[in-house]
Amino acid sequence: MQVTARRDNLALDDMTLKTDVTNIRDSTQITVAAENGCYIHGFYLQGAAWELGRGAEQGNLMDMIPKELYPEMPVVHITAINRKD
Repeated sequence: MQVTARRDNLALDDMTLKTDVTNIRDSTQITVAAENGCYIHGFYLQGAAWELGRGAEQGNLMDMIPKELYPEMPVVHITAINRKD
């Protein structure tokens, strides 16, 4: 958030994080750094599962799959945005 606030000349107190879950399960498919924000991976769900979206459509949470206790989340793109946006 601090890097974005300095770059865009915004107040740090007005910043918040925005997360977008991508449709990419394998983090090795991402070969370049994010232009804005960063990509993170390694998060797991408990009591739910993640259904990938189709094409550019974002996926969603769904009921857990039996015998799959800790499904891994796809890669998540995190950006800092102005709270008003």
